[in-house]
Parts: sequence; structure tokens; C-alpha cells
Amino acid sequence: MTRQSSKSGGGGGAASAEAQPENEQIAVRRAKLETWRGRGQAYPNDYRPDAGCGELAREFAELDAEGVESKSGRYRLAGRVLAVRGFGKTTFLKIQDSSGALQLYAAKAELGEDVYSVVRKLDAGDIVGAEGSLFRTRTGELTLRCEQFRPLVKAIRPLPEKWHGLTDKETRYRQRYVDLIVNQEVRDTFRSRAQVVAGMRRFLGERGYLEVETPMMQPLAGGAAAKPFVTHHNALSMDCYLRVAPELYLKRLIVGGFERVFELNRNFRNEGISRQHNPEFTMCEFYQAYARYEDLMELTEEMLAELAREVTGNTRVRSGEVEIEFAPPYRRMTMAEAVAEHSSLSPEEALDPGRLVSLAGELGLETEAEGLALLPEIFEHVAEEHLVQPTFITGFPVEVSPLARRNDEDPRFVDRFELMIGGHEIANGFSELNDPEDQRGRFLEQVRRRQEGDEEAHMLDEDYVQALEYGMPPTAGEGIGVDRLVMLLTDSPSIRDVILFPHLRPAGGR
Repeated sequence: MTRQSSKSGGGGGAASAEAQPENEQIAVRRAKLETWRGRGQAYPNDYRPDAGCGELAREFAELDAEGVESKSGRYRLAGRVLAVRGFGKTTFLKIQDSSGALQLYAAKAELGEDVYSVVRKLDAGDIVGAEGSLFRTRTGELTLRCEQFRPLVKAIRPLPEKWHGLTDKETRYRQRYVDLIVNQEVRDTFRSRAQVVAGMRRFLGERGYLEVETPMMQPLAGGAAAKPFVTHHNALSMDCYLRVAPELYLKRLIVGGFERVFELNRNFRNEGISRQHNPEFTMCEFYQAYARYEDLMELTEEMLAELAREVTGNTRVRSGEVEIEFAPPYRRMTMAEAVAEHSSLSPEEALDPGRLVSLAGELGLETEAEGLALLPEIFEHVAEEHLVQPTFITGFPVEVSPLARRNDEDPRFVDRFELMIGGHEIANGFSELNDPEDQRGRFLEQVRRRQEGDEEAHMLDEDYVQALEYGMPPTAGEGIGVDRLVMLLTDSPSIRDVILFPHLRPAGGR
């Protein structure tokens, strides 16, 4: 596929349940639910906690037993039961809320026979409320002494006992709600993702960028070389496309007078699924009038270094077997130089169409690309995986960059970069093409390719060309792949690890 321009770039209840078949476990839990209903205790909605388990654990972490009891107030907690350990007339429970986990101590003498009988029959997964004061046990664990206790939600399905060791990760992706309940590291990953998104908004907002929203259903698929999803609007009796990129709409806003705009957007591409690709993904795309692509390279270095510090506390981040340094400056090299570094060609030979054809044959590449358009495909094959530390690749042929401005010194190429980190594209940016006649000509070439069977080629967007005819200032634009960036900052090996609900085949392979 030709590389085209697109800015993307455990205890009592749980232990007894394990030995039973799931259908029997569920039957037992349903019977307990009926008991709750009989007491009028099923699914109440009038309980309000006033403290968080993890918040209390952190607040009292440095205090000894005497310090805890002297400082403790009375707290109302709510959380999901993770473990139940019964000792006759006393029971220890571990509960978890969104802030963390804490141990509870429930005693029959304190709660009374009626309430304590419910406590003794709790299962892992149930949600409960408890009120009381804090103390440390003889083993030093911070614990809430339950002075009042209330069951809130009966979990009918049992939590899996061996979720951490589950080798079929697809099960975890399909039941992400269970994955989040039992795996702290998964919750941490998505908190980090939220930090990245908030950090991007803040970074761009502080520099005068206006956050905007553009259509997700579009009459033409544009802004990237990608196969779109097609839907149909009944009232208008017309086909629409889920956007493959917001680019052409954001540049219309530059024409309209907003000189700095950005959008954190969902894009949809009807393509394959891999560790680096999901049909629905998130981009941060931004445009700045009176800027060149070199300006955005410097801005990107600053942004990513700041995000790395916010999320991990350092600019040096562990990713797999390597450490990636996000502090600038990043390495910069042309695509031809990168190919030369990882092949038998010199940088000059990497710009010779004849030598590129020969090398493509030696590599066994099956491609319809011709001339310099071969260069990006060879780059992907021989060089991309070796670019682990942040590297800006420039020198893209005009044939694969239909929306980028031609280079003034060598019009065979455009003023464009891709940021490679960890062997993958993380960002793509360029000085924008604002010559309407040149843009129309490139669109027509894309139409020709489309007529020859290239489903990823651009459509002719006459309205966008018309917008350029009103005059777009010299502009630079960029897209950063949020999912891939989060993968790097959280050391996640698959894009499905950083998307809450990734696309999967139907269960059973239907």
C-alpha cells in the first residue's frame, strides 16, 4: 500500500465459588438476591459515601496505630467486595472503589445478628456500604471498623479467580468491565490516557489554539488516503462516509479566519486490525496559520516531552525492552537518508528511480508504485522498525502527499514530516498546500487512481478547492495518534490495551 498523506499517523465467598460450576454459582447468588429482596435491601439508591478507600489509605499511610485512632473521624465508604474472610463472629472484607482499596472489619457484636448474617454470606463482586472509624490491625493494616453496614448491589456473576493469568486477552477486551474491576494496572493505563488527552488540550489551549468540532459524517471522504466506512442518511436520501480525517474541514476554518485550531477527534478507517491499528481511533489534529512544518516539529518536541513528564514523571520512558527519551532535540533525517542507512544504497542512489526499482525487486516487494513513489514503501520495509528513538523523517515524494506544499528547492518533494518512535509513525505534519490550482490537479490525479481501483485514493472535493480560492494563509498542520502515544507512555504492547472497547470479531468467530 502506498504511503499516503494523512495526519495520523479472595476469601470465603470467592473461594467457595471457585469449586462450583458457573451456572450453580449464579443460582446460589440469585437465591441470596431473593433473600436481600425479602429484607428490602436489593439495589437501593439512597446511600452516599463521603470518603474514598484509596484516599484514606494515602492520608493515613504514615501514621502508626495510635496516630490513626487519634486522627480518624467517622467515614462512610462504598465499594466492591474483592475478598471475604470469616472468623465466626468477626469478618474481614476488602473493598475497592475508584480511588483504591481498603480493609473492613465487621463484628456480630457491633452490627447485630440480622446485619451480620448478610455480611457472612457476601460474595466477591457485591457492592456494599460501610460506616465507621479507622484503626490498624495487629499486622499493621489500615482498617475501617464497621459501625453500620449496608448491602447495596448483589453481583449475580462471580468474578474470575485467575483473571491476571488469563492468556486469552480477547476475553479481557470483550469483558472490559471485569478487566477494570480486577486489574489495577488496566485502570492506571486509562487514567494515564485521560492525562494525555487533558494535557494535549491544555498545551494547545495555552498557545492560542481554539478547540473545534467537525463533522463525523461527511458527504465525501477526505483528508487522508484510506478506505472509508459508508452509511446512508434516510431523510436526505444520500450516502455518507464516516470521517477518515478532519483535515479538510479544519483547513476550511483557517480560511474562515480562525488562525489556530485543533480537534481531538475519532476517525474511522475500513481497514485491517493489528497491534497498531484499530478501525476506530483517536487523533489530535491541529493547524496554525503563518507557520511552516519545521515550526510544528519544534512544537511537537515540546508537547511530547511535557506529556511524558506529566504521565510518567520523567522524559525517559520504558517501552518494552528499550528506554525512549522524549526530551528534545529529536533526530531529523530525510527518507532517502533513512533508506540508505538500512540498505545497500547511498542517499543519492535512494533518489534514483531506477535504483529504487532494483532494490524493490531484491526485497521482493509487490507494488504498483512507480518512480519516487517507491521510496516510502522501501522505507517502510527496511528502515521504519529501526527508528526507535524519536526521529523526524522528511523528504516525502509529492506523489504520496496530495495535500502538502511542494518544496521550493526540489518540487519532486513536499514540506512534510513523520515522527517515528518505537518503530512506528506517531505523528504526521506538513506545510499545507494552499494553491487551489495545484490542489485541484492533485485531486484529479487521485481520482484517476481511484478509477483504476485504488480504494484509498482521495475523492475530488470541489467545495474544498473553492474554499482555497477564497485564500488560505500559509499554514502548517499536524496529526498525532493519541492511541499510539498512550501505548508508548504506558508501555502497552497493543493498541487494544489503550482503547477501552476495541473492535473484535464476534464471539465464536461468526
